[in-house]
Parts: sequence; structure tokens; C-alpha cells
Amino acid sequence: MNVKKIVLASISYVLITMAIAYPWHMVWFHDLYEGMGAYTRPEPSIPLGMLSMLVQGVVIAYLYPTFYKGGNPIIQGIKFSIIIGAIVYSVMGFAMGAKIDINPVSTYLLYNLIFQFIQFVSTGAILGLIYGKVNQKT
Repeated sequence: MNVKKIVLASISYVLITMAIAYPWHMVWFHDLYEGMGAYTRPEPSIPLGMLSMLVQGVVIAYLYPTFYKGGNPIIQGIKFSIIIGAIVYSVMGFAMGAKIDINPVSTYLLYNLIFQFIQFVSTGAILGLIYGKVNQKT
């Protein structure tokens, strides 16, 4: 286990995700999400959001070396992140739509899908670069 790479990949994940998520959710599409009923808090809990990103980043960084078996590191990082992103989307998209009265839910699911696709392609590319072509347990 390479702790330095796990820390670097985790921090990168949080920073990239926040750089995409904040403008997406709080600026560009805030009114759309609010109008659909996707936001149920008057103000978001930034610490909880950061904790969520940190946990995701650490888990992704920890698991990635077991996935990477060679090949283009950027492509492999993106593939792995898209797989993990599908799990995250099932919670952030489908489960939220099932629990909260979001209307139209199809619009919410589409915008969330686009956001998470951008998020996981971006973070996956960096993940691949961080781990590079080295597939050793160090």
C-alpha cells in the first residue's frame, strides 16, 4: 500500500470534485435543482459534503491499485472511476429520486448523470496519472 499515493489521490479527488460540484450545484443549476425540490435544506452543510467527498476519495484511492493491471493509466483510471461512479450515482440519483419528491425526476436524473460523468471522468484521469504504470504493493 502506497500511503503517499492514497493521500495524493484522495486530496485530488476532493479538490477536483469540489471545483466541479460547487459551481454546478450552487451557481449554474442551483435554481433548477431548488425549483425541482432537490434541495430540502435552506443552506447546504458544506462540512458533510466535504466529508462525503473525502470518504469517496479515500475508498477510490485505496481500491484502485487492485483494479489497475496495466494499460494506459488515464484510460484505466477513468474506467475504474466510472464503475465507482455508477455506484455513487445509484445513491445520488436513483435513491434520492426515490426518497425525495423531485419533479420532474427525469430532469434531476439527467443533470445528476451529466454532473457525475464529468466528475468521475475528471477524477479518474487524475487517479490514473497519480498511480501511473506502477502496479506494485509498496
